[in-house]
Amino acid sequence: MAEPVRAILALGGNLGKRRKTIRSALKALAATPGIKGVKCSPLVESAAVTEAGVDETKPNYMNGVVQIDTTLKPKELLTQIRRIETEHGRIRLERWGSRTLDIDIITYADLLKSGKELTIPHPRAFQRAFVVVPWAMLDPQAVLPGHGSVKDLAAPLQDQVWLSK
Repeated sequence: MAEPVRAILALGGNLGKRRKTIRSALKALAATPGIKGVKCSPLVESAAVTEAGVDETKPNYMNGVVQIDTTLKPKELLTQIRRIETEHGRIRLERWGSRTLDIDIITYADLLKSGKELTIPHPRAFQRAFVVVPWAMLDPQAVLPGHGSVKDLAAPLQDQVWLSK
């Protein structure tokens, strides 16, 4: 049996009953063979961002960061995440489009991998307040490989998100 590795996932959405969808996705992750120790950060909200920038006409996003221990390989983990997204009504029509649920692999142990389907660590995680701010709340000692302290990355971005009520 493979030794479990620690992975960090970001999840969120801006359509439907966001909190209920996130709770359900967390349960689905915990029920997935090869995943255990699911811990979620506090949830934050942020304005919707499209390729053109902030779009106030779209519903706000609710996001959190999840720490898991997994024996799944990165591609297997991606397959399970995509299954959970689909089960929660995710439809992939447009890049940066509104969605019921989005789950990204942010880190997988200290793996550095760049591929067509999967890049780890997530290439834009360090720039995203909705990733680094809740991650710093979950684990103030966290480090994003190649970018350093998550707490330091979160500091200048904190005003872009707010705690979900």
